[in-house]
Amino acid sequence: MTGELSDRFGTIEQLAARIHALPDAESRAAVTELLQAVMEFHAAGLDRMMEIASDSGNAGWAIIEEFGRDPLVSNLLLLHGLHPVELDMRVRHALDRVRPYLQSHGGDVELIALSGSTVRLKLIGTCNGCPSSSLTLKTAIEKSILEAAPDITSIECEGDTHGTNSAVSVSGAA
Repeated sequence: MTGELSDRFGTIEQLAARIHALPDAESRAAVTELLQAVMEFHAAGLDRMMEIASDSGNAGWAIIEEFGRDPLVSNLLLLHGLHPVELDMRVRHALDRVRPYLQSHGGDVELIALSGSTVRLKLIGTCNGCPSSSLTLKTAIEKSILEAAPDITSIECEGDTHGTNSAVSVSGAA
């Protein structure tokens, strides 16, 4: 995710916290209702745009696929439950993208399970080089997954290259 997009998410989170902290319950409820109505309006409009694109055949489906690859549009669609690519496929593609890097370091990764928003992985192989190479590989895997699937909230790694297990909880997922 780009820095600008990350900054926007941070701003949204800060504003949501300020709204939640409003002392006046009536104001808090009104602002929350307003935001919900705007979100529902945007979701309906985005859904209709996806329908219009898909109705135009192959060219429309190519556009929808591009929506899924664009970080900003992808996150917006994800926010509204409209992402064109299923979570399972996004995670698998993320692993496929990072796999050559892992293999260049004598390692690999296997998807064990995807349950809800938790990914369970098995790290395979031996790392060449410094003792921190296992951590470097895990970081590369996590980055790839979270770029493709920011709705993942936890990544659990089993059997890393040094025989240990670890879990990463991800905060700020969409």
